[in-house]
Amino acid sequence: MALAASALSASGLDFLTELAAGRLPAAPIAELMGFTLVEVESGRVVFAGEPGEQHYNPIGVVHGGLAMTLLDSALGCAVHSTLPAGSRYTTLETKVNFVRPVTAASGRLLCEGRVVHRGGTVATAEGRLTLEANGKLMAHGVSTCLIVSPSSGSE
Repeated sequence: MALAASALSASGLDFLTELAAGRLPAAPIAELMGFTLVEVESGRVVFAGEPGEQHYNPIGVVHGGLAMTLLDSALGCAVHSTLPAGSRYTTLETKVNFVRPVTAASGRLLCEGRVVHRGGTVATAEGRLTLEANGKLMAHGVSTCLIVSPSSGSE
């Protein structure tokens, strides 16, 4: 919860820059799933993760939840990077297309999220999950986020 409090006290871009630089601890979900924030700019972020057998489903491939979590994180953080201090967002919906199976042999994954539209209360973002080694597309998705500003009073 201390990390969440830090998120509200700085602009989204400043908060995510500190996170990517390692000056703030990783989010618990990033620790659990084994991914890191590696690039940040306004309206764009990149996460990286190494798939392993700990991510496998019962049929011997990485569970789609890893790709979905990376995309949800990248899409949401791309939106977060545009927010002023005190504002936050929540995901309203995310749609993902899985293009290829991911395995432990796939190698490091990169997940880029970019803001498509940033309004006062709604933002949309799109993202791509690719193999770092060759840029091959593994999954892609889109997300709609609700922006909650301190003045809106919405929770």
